[in-house]
Amino acid sequence: MLLSSLEQTQSKSVELEQYATSGDLAARWLTDILSFGDLFQGCTIIDLGTGNGVLGLGALALGAERAILIDSQKEACHTAMKNAETMGFSNSVEVICATLGVDNIDFNTSDLIISNPPWGRQTPKADRPFLDTILREETNAHLMHSAEANHITSFFGINGWISERYGEAEFALPATFEHHTRKRGKTRAAFWRLTPAKNIDIMPDRS
Repeated sequence: MLLSSLEQTQSKSVELEQYATSGDLAARWLTDILSFGDLFQGCTIIDLGTGNGVLGLGALALGAERAILIDSQKEACHTAMKNAETMGFSNSVEVICATLGVDNIDFNTSDLIISNPPWGRQTPKADRPFLDTILREETNAHLMHSAEANHITSFFGINGWISERYGEAEFALPATFEHHTRKRGKTRAAFWRLTPAKNIDIMPDRS
């Protein structure tokens, strides 16, 4: 309920595929991430492609100490910061408006990256800067992508990462853009846990 009450970003781009993650779906996904032990008390997380900040702020509500919220749209950055202030997390949040892309941003040290990137349905390979950033940072990550995506495992596997696809869910598609003919639709999203080679030996035993 808390995440569903957050203000939504009003300015949306077809090319950037700015579909909002619902509060219910964000809460479910963050609970899954928590169960892996990747989201823990005092951790620092990066919400890559934050939109209104729902994932990063939800992580703070579950015990993260610091959240770095990154988006390419100024309107999204403004909304994310406003939501952080509403939730009382303004001192725990850093908002980065990456209008020129994320390639040159120094994220310093983080414990976890959470990202729901563009799925590439409007612009092929629109997710590539997000995937490249995860590789560069070499920290544990959780990724939401289309359930039809078949490149995630191979993309990370050739770099020595382990990718674990651990669930699916319905992703709501409101009639946000002019090309939508229905008032509301849905598609299937899938979730991956991505572990860099340097962390493989210290993965928790969940057997």
